[in-house]
Amino acid sequence: MTSRSFNQSFLSITLTQGSTDSFRKGSIETNFHIEEKQVAEELNPGERARILRKLDWHLLPFVSLLYMLSFLDRANVGNAKVAGMSQDLHLIGFRYNIAAAVFFILYSFAEVPSNIALKLFRPSRWIPTIMIAWGLVMTLMCLVDSFRSLVVARLFLGLTEAGLFPGVTYYISLWYPRSEQSKRIAIFFSAATVAGAFGGLLAYGIEHMEGIGGLHGWQWIFLLEGIATLLVACLSFFLMHDYPETAKFLTETERAYVIDMLKQDANNLATHYHIRFVLQAMKDYKTYVQVLIYMGLLVPVYAIALFTPTIINELGYSAAHAQLLSAPPFLAGCITTISVGVLSDKYQIRGPFIIGGAVVSIVGYILLYCDGPAGMSYAGVCLAAIGVYPTIAVDLAWAGSNAGGDLKRGVVIAMVIGLGNLGGICSSFIYIDPPNFHIGHGTMMGFLFLSILLSLFAMWDYGRLNKKKKALCQAQGLTDSRRDEFKDMGDASPLFR
Repeated sequence: MTSRSFNQSFLSITLTQGSTDSFRKGSIETNFHIEEKQVAEELNPGERARILRKLDWHLLPFVSLLYMLSFLDRANVGNAKVAGMSQDLHLIGFRYNIAAAVFFILYSFAEVPSNIALKLFRPSRWIPTIMIAWGLVMTLMCLVDSFRSLVVARLFLGLTEAGLFPGVTYYISLWYPRSEQSKRIAIFFSAATVAGAFGGLLAYGIEHMEGIGGLHGWQWIFLLEGIATLLVACLSFFLMHDYPETAKFLTETERAYVIDMLKQDANNLATHYHIRFVLQAMKDYKTYVQVLIYMGLLVPVYAIALFTPTIINELGYSAAHAQLLSAPPFLAGCITTISVGVLSDKYQIRGPFIIGGAVVSIVGYILLYCDGPAGMSYAGVCLAAIGVYPTIAVDLAWAGSNAGGDLKRGVVIAMVIGLGNLGGICSSFIYIDPPNFHIGHGTMMGFLFLSILLSLFAMWDYGRLNKKKKALCQAQGLTDSRRDEFKDMGDASPLFR
């Protein structure tokens, strides 16, 4: 379902402040009196672009930093493994895989409650609070001295990190219309690729602190990266903006424009909390189609994050060189993630970009599976990352833009990310046959093919539903003037595309 365009027009706008229980908590009730004359003169496309850029500069750099820290903290166990943690904690057999996997258990099931809490509380309070929680866990992971303590720490790290990625993805949807979300989510998610690259370089440097303060190099990785998270979490209480209604960096005219832009994009669907919107998300089969698409993409993403240093190490490179060589695939993934996100918004298509990225990633895994020279296999690692990383942002924009109503969209995004992250457990257990890793590479190709097939189905299904709604509106004469009648129906509204 593509985003609806809206009338970029205003003559006069007046604002009255007050409380409202049908809009976001803590927001300002805004009444608009808009005359449809001289509409293009006040806010033309250039002015719209300027306002969106203003939102970008005030929102995206900081939330991207938050996610970079989040991904760095969850994936640094791979760098710590190569830096000597396996030997010091006696991670024999499947112990490392178990330590990597337990992160996803509580992480997956805490995401829906967290997004509901984000709706009930202010983002500038909820997100910094969970950051402090996982920052403390990350910092204290430097004290783990056994396999058991590592497992417990990773379990709680998953619980405390759970709310950030779905929360910020939902947060972005509260500021931007659906047609503008893919590139913003792509910029935000590209922080994961930066974290992957930066993590390897950082680990290479921190390893040389071996023995300082009686700690091993891998312990210093946990300690320093945890402290960085805590420092940024404290700043978050003051630097995060909640909603357009309360954003101090917007002028009154800009604020009114953004709010009206979002209301028209949402077809005036409900924005308040009610349990029926949660149930709408949970009962919608389209939610589970998107969960499986996302899972098929996320399994390779986590495998790349957790095992790239190990895979490169097994190609014959030293541990130190493996840390350094793990950076280029992530940097290439960062560039393609942003580029594909921009193109997806420009052409307003999602499915083809997901399919195309999955195909590129499959080519990379074929190169890895063929056991060619080290250079060819390393090129396969790069292609795997270049192909799959851009698909995550596009898929989340696709899932969110097809969920009507604020709360349902928040729950759908959390379900897609939460249930999809159960695939991370699989990612942790499939690279078990070094040095060739045929089981792992073959499994990655299977999950990518799953995403391709389901993306094809989703494209057909969304098109079918749009045609059906269009025919209903034509048959019954339904127009936007009657949209208030369908405000509680979510994306089932015949006016929602």
